[in-house]
Amino acid sequence: MTYTNYIGIDIGGTKVHIGVVQDGQIVHEVRFETSAQAPQEQILGELVRHIQLMLDTADVAGIGIGVPGLVDEQQGVVHNVQNIPSWREVRLKEHLAAHFAQPVYMTNDANAFAVGEKIFGQGQPYANLVGITLGTGLGAGIIINHDLHAGVLSSAGEFGCLPYLDKTVEDYCSGKFFVQQYQQEGGALHAQARTGDARALEALASYGRHLGNVIKMILHTLAPEAIFLGGSVSHCYEFFREAMEASIREFPFRLVTDRLVVAPSKLRNAAVLGAAALCKMKQDLSPATPQTLPL
Repeated sequence: MTYTNYIGIDIGGTKVHIGVVQDGQIVHEVRFETSAQAPQEQILGELVRHIQLMLDTADVAGIGIGVPGLVDEQQGVVHNVQNIPSWREVRLKEHLAAHFAQPVYMTNDANAFAVGEKIFGQGQPYANLVGITLGTGLGAGIIINHDLHAGVLSSAGEFGCLPYLDKTVEDYCSGKFFVQQYQQEGGALHAQARTGDARALEALASYGRHLGNVIKMILHTLAPEAIFLGGSVSHCYEFFREAMEASIREFPFRLVTDRLVVAPSKLRNAAVLGAAALCKMKQDLSPATPQTLPL
């Protein structure tokens, strides 16, 4: 029997969110705090128990996982998970497959966001797209010819680490920008912008100009058809959009930018949906299902 259900797992340094996803919707879910300071074995045990709760609610065709760290997707090994000191080298795929006899797919959390946008979101029509997560940091996932380009250890798309001005892209295009330049959190400036506060409006416009510059870097290197924005800072889109678009218009190839779509994601629970979408993408493109993509 073929099932359309997948389990998606978002593992973070403070919480874990697990959901059963059916046709792009979470039908069962559980959230729990990450025992971040606990030994590796304890965290794995908690993960197994909560996955079993989800498996008790539905038959699934696979388990997908997004993790904020370096991921060897082929071997299923997670390295250096952010904010979980004991997770330096975890054979997560092997551990879960032994417990549940299910195919397990893994990638980093930014890649999972891009896959979720491609499979369940606005990215469905596009062969080539980039998903950018704008939060406390900046991450990105790259889709090329309908498939995830993860690179070595899922590290492709780390645009946030690139040098930019006097620091890095992440310093100017994540929540760090507002704290470092305006001594306020982005959420507070967003609220002030809604009241028409001039300083907050300028802060968000300045952010948009920097983000537009980074999008031009992405256009020069990857030339995607679409770029989708997720993460907490993307909620400010209406206030940084105009400045961002003005910056993008400076790109030298008008025929490229005329075709470009840039939009905030509409996915709710994008991290879990993206992890589940990874299962669907990999199974749909597996050797058992020959790729017959349009030229």
